[in-house]
Amino acid sequence: MVGRGVVRGAVFVALGATFYGVLGNVIKLAYRDGYTTAEVTGAQYALGLVGLLLVNRFTRGRQGGPVHLSGRDARQLVLAGTAIGITSVSYYISMLYIDVSVAIVLMMQSVWFGIVLESVINRRFPGWRKAVATVAILGGTLLATNALGSHRPLDARGVLWGLFSGATFTFMMFTSNRIAVHVPPLRKSLLMLLGGSTVVAAFVLMAQIGPHHIPALRSWLPGQGLGAVRAFNPSIFLSYGPVIALFGTIIPPIFFNIGFPKVGLGLGSIVSSLELPVSVSVAFLVLHEQVVAVQWTGIALILAAIVFMNARGAAR
Repeated sequence: MVGRGVVRGAVFVALGATFYGVLGNVIKLAYRDGYTTAEVTGAQYALGLVGLLLVNRFTRGRQGGPVHLSGRDARQLVLAGTAIGITSVSYYISMLYIDVSVAIVLMMQSVWFGIVLESVINRRFPGWRKAVATVAILGGTLLATNALGSHRPLDARGVLWGLFSGATFTFMMFTSNRIAVHVPPLRKSLLMLLGGSTVVAAFVLMAQIGPHHIPALRSWLPGQGLGAVRAFNPSIFLSYGPVIALFGTIIPPIFFNIGFPKVGLGLGSIVSSLELPVSVSVAFLVLHEQVVAVQWTGIALILAAIVFMNARGAAR
């Protein structure tokens, strides 16, 4: 019989995945209102960093006793955290060119990217379950993006940025589970977010200033673009910024840090995959993106592959 702690943990993981699933759609709404990628990411990470600082400040007594954090641990966490910033920037850029429902599918390729990375590091082929899951995810991706049936080809730039976000997300997950594991989750999240914020700050400066001095960059600014169409609009901090920071950098990490220790990695991976159908469903209902039956079939196949891959070790 499943314990109450496992059920409670699963609820927290599901809520965290739901917030992440809604996030891409909020970004798309911000784009429609004329905000740039530089403004969106800048506001998210600035407000998110302040939010996590406050959370750490007021929960310090609940994070256990004093923990030794060496300079090496801190540097490794900040360095690993740069992948968080790169993932956000890449994912948000991809949505300038393709629908949210397609961008989230491409980022979810991190599932089989992780299998490949693990196999390379361990120098052995993955087990048959992982191999079957990888093939199923690739097949599901072809269906979920409607790459074969659509009369309108996908923008290659959006596809490449989406896949790149999946690759950097894989690196982030891999390193965060192996670096400074003794550090309390909230403090660890704060240091990693600090690393991500340095990447975002550099991107904001490049996107706002670079195209004025490097004409070649202007071809990468469709519509409202990455930035540089005007001066940075600070109204983002009062409009979409707080929502994006809460949904992207504050609430999901806290909920995952509460839930994953209670449910374990196997069940946690299955429940967190809820992010995919939530994101696509919200895109269909709110943004009115076209999601045809073959795409829902592909999404179902991807989810089934994730469950199949983790089912044996899902429950404690």
